[in-house]
Amino acid sequence: MSRNHSLPQLIIVCALLSVGAAACGTGTPQARWSHQDWPTGHYRVVEGWPKPLPDTRHSHEGWTWGSFGGVYAESPDRIWVAMRGELPLPKGAAPWTPYAALNPSRGNATGNSDGLNATCQPDKKRGWERRFEHSIIVFDRQGNLVDEWPHLEALFSKNPCGRGPHQIKISPYDKAKHVWIIDDQLHMIYRFTYDGKLVHSKGQLGVRGRGPNTFDRPTDIAWLPDGTYFITDGYGGTRVVKYDANDKFIMDWGGPPKDPKNPGPNEWNTVHSIAISADRRLFVIDRGHARMQVFDENGKFLDMWPLKSPHWPANQPTLMVNHFIDDKGFIWVGDAPTSRILKFDLNGNFLYAWGAPGGQPGRLNCSHGITTDQLGNLYLADCFAGRLQKFEPISGADPDKIAGQILRTWDTWKRP
Repeated sequence: MSRNHSLPQLIIVCALLSVGAAACGTGTPQARWSHQDWPTGHYRVVEGWPKPLPDTRHSHEGWTWGSFGGVYAESPDRIWVAMRGELPLPKGAAPWTPYAALNPSRGNATGNSDGLNATCQPDKKRGWERRFEHSIIVFDRQGNLVDEWPHLEALFSKNPCGRGPHQIKISPYDKAKHVWIIDDQLHMIYRFTYDGKLVHSKGQLGVRGRGPNTFDRPTDIAWLPDGTYFITDGYGGTRVVKYDANDKFIMDWGGPPKDPKNPGPNEWNTVHSIAISADRRLFVIDRGHARMQVFDENGKFLDMWPLKSPHWPANQPTLMVNHFIDDKGFIWVGDAPTSRILKFDLNGNFLYAWGAPGGQPGRLNCSHGITTDQLGNLYLADCFAGRLQKFEPISGADPDKIAGQILRTWDTWKRP
């Protein structure tokens, strides 16, 4: 039998071996793209990030990550994280196993006290308790803990309803980089100096209401360049609240639906997340109605569109948990039940999605916090899975399938 192969035979053999034509000596370079967009899209998860917390203040033996509320990338080496305390591991579980990976399952990671539900109502006892430690922590690019604010643990854990921070952000226009933290369960919004000194509070601790200084489980915040800001209020509230740069109440708008089966504009069921576009439009997730509502800065209704595909079956649930607008003008939304990150343009057209459920690294459950750093890395705070994940773009990633930058007009970070 001859050992000489014809060129067509050689090409077939090369294809079966999954090597390029040039590698087989045909002299014809051939590009190949075999990456699929499931489950991590054009990213790869950085396993082992963040690293286990050090035992400098107390031992973590038998404890793991809690429910993550928010994450904010100041820079690749300053990733701010809001965590609702730590959770106990069942006997025999490997150290630092996130709740999503426990077998048998303990259900979702939670910041609720044992015997209370998410709205501070009596609930069936589960038999284990979380502890308030490392609620506000900061990691570098390697996942090392570089900063923490332990003096705030008592602030978030006030019983019986305290369950930890819901969101953490820095205004893109504030050169002093004050840190804003929202505590939904205790109806509070806090502004701290960059080094952790409390300088302003909004709300009355543990008091639900709808006034200039009372809230009903507030959820998120966004700013205009002059320092004007907007609070989404919230899980119990049905409004957006506007304040000037000096923290003076200006106005609010919104209410519950008159007809729950046919909600209209300015009617809400969980006002959960807000982002402002370059042309100063407010994009607000109406989570319970699975839609986006759009307003001008004075509360004038402009547009509304569904976040749930009309082609999905009626029994497919959604829970849009967070969103941001990148520097390219695209909206990225996290959906918990479908375990995907969704991309829309500013007119509400769906463009792309990636993600898959599961306990493995890189899988998603509840992307309650979403942010990007200056190197293109994406960070997701998963409130249900009990883990924080870092995703970096793969080599040759399609720029249209990678989330752009969050706005930071004060940014002085330089690539090393």
